[in-house]
Amino acid sequence: MTERRNQPAIRAEGLTKRFGDRQALAGVDLEAAPGTVLGVLGPNGAGKTTAVRVLSTLLRPDSGDAWVAGHDVRRDPESVRKNLGLSGQYAAVDDKLTGRENLCLVARLYGMGRHAARRRAGQLLESFDLQGAADRPSGSYSGGMRRRLDLAGALVARPSVVVLDEPTTGLDPRGRADTWRSIQDLVAGGTTVLLTTQYLEEADQLADTIVVIEHGRVIARGSALELKALVGGERLSLNVPDPHLRTTAAQILDALGRHTPVLDQRTGRLTVATDFGAHTLEDALGRLRLSEIPVSDVELAPPTLDDVFMALTGHSDPTRGPADEPVGAAVGGEGSR
Repeated sequence: MTERRNQPAIRAEGLTKRFGDRQALAGVDLEAAPGTVLGVLGPNGAGKTTAVRVLSTLLRPDSGDAWVAGHDVRRDPESVRKNLGLSGQYAAVDDKLTGRENLCLVARLYGMGRHAARRRAGQLLESFDLQGAADRPSGSYSGGMRRRLDLAGALVARPSVVVLDEPTTGLDPRGRADTWRSIQDLVAGGTTVLLTTQYLEEADQLADTIVVIEHGRVIARGSALELKALVGGERLSLNVPDPHLRTTAAQILDALGRHTPVLDQRTGRLTVATDFGAHTLEDALGRLRLSEIPVSDVELAPPTLDDVFMALTGHSDPTRGPADEPVGAAVGGEGSR
């Protein structure tokens, strides 16, 4: 028993999975200590959901090994399922059933008696602040309420490990914040969470350890602070309202040091890494003023996970292709130097 308590709650070694010509997983290693959040970050199609399906015994890997709560997903899938709660990308609730009936149904499927099922449903409805809507059809719930109900369903059997596959996809900011709070409460109670997400801020807020996956491979891992240290320095960003002056402004920022500025085409915001912080800020504003280029929303800040993601994968938003782009072509150089 002591040996099992000392084991990682989630461990995967060399997982591979191919679907026809597509290599979904190409040797993925994962590890999460008990009572922590492991964030798995990556763009669409990176392999996050495939890894989740392997760990939850819904998919058999082509090679590699994985353990959940000390149980081998290949050799003892039944024990894995007894110790695992899974909440997928979309809330799996029956719209015609009330919130209470949804949870009672899940409890009965786990083998609980009628009274035990109602008692457990009541506990979860209270824990997730759903008691006021417990006897309303779940089809009338907001997106955030449906997500909380789905998460409650994943906890009916009191699993030691919960896998959340992009749990806040499609939620508004209020629903996302409610879900984050529920996840934080889970971890505070000792549950281990594997969280796949496309939202950089979500990983930054919730994850103890972050793994970045692209094309089925782990390309970086560490805490948020450790990953941010990979890109180093601070970020100077400013908005150039006049689109006709942005190329000139980019040339000025490009001349400040060894980093190439990046232009957000949607907002007209220019961002450049700097090794000299406030000195670079003063220098940049002085040069822009001499060139009579008006700027707004000037900021000097530490790197974000967005900066990390861009440095690792070449684009800043994992939900889309490149929206931001290096302006090296505009200033006579390549995307980075």
